[in-house]
Amino acid sequence: MEPLRMNMLSDRALRVEFGTTISAQTNQWIRAFCWKLEKKKYGGIKEWVPAYTAVTLYYDPANLSLQELEQLVYAACASIENDNMPAPSSVTIPVCYGGEFGPDLERVAEHNQLTVEQVVWLHTEGEYLIYMMGFMPGFPYLGGLNEKIATPRLATPRSHVPAGSVGIANAQTGIYPLESPGGWNLIGRTPESLFQPEKEDPVILEAGTVLRFKAISKQEYWEMEKQKEGAHESNDRS
Repeated sequence: MEPLRMNMLSDRALRVEFGTTISAQTNQWIRAFCWKLEKKKYGGIKEWVPAYTAVTLYYDPANLSLQELEQLVYAACASIENDNMPAPSSVTIPVCYGGEFGPDLERVAEHNQLTVEQVVWLHTEGEYLIYMMGFMPGFPYLGGLNEKIATPRLATPRSHVPAGSVGIANAQTGIYPLESPGGWNLIGRTPESLFQPEKEDPVILEAGTVLRFKAISKQEYWEMEKQKEGAHESNDRS
């Protein structure tokens, strides 16, 4: 593992850097570190937020000094490469590609000199690692997009991107969990709700999870939407 670098972000936040490049190996170290924090439950550490190459620790300075926190970090990383950590969880996200759900699918195909069917195949064939969660609740930043379908962002972002939209921006792919503006190329949409604020744990994805996409038909999409609406109505009545 590369030498650790630690930087204070505030009097209650410490950033621990595990490397300088975005890679599966760096993410493995970050996942192992977070797993150890969860397992050991160090007193004074209130929360940790993993990113591409670093983890930010939020702590209570009344119960844990900076020096003590740094010692805990070094102790947690001492055997990080040899820890018997559980295998990453996996999830499959259904996506209806093209048409009203993926208005930029043909643009992605044309940019890469591929057919629409080839783009869908390459997108669903891949296995994606969730490196981090941002810029809104439930948005996964995924690594592993096939370079054959990498496509520049839109020159002019849309003011309205529907929740569940699956997009490509340069060498990344991701899913919009909420309706928002956005400049990614929209190639499809999932009926899955990635952010459910009414639940105790509102975000269904997390960093370190392996994600795959599964192509579904338009009929399957609307059937899943109806099932989701029925479940919401049932919960409202209970």
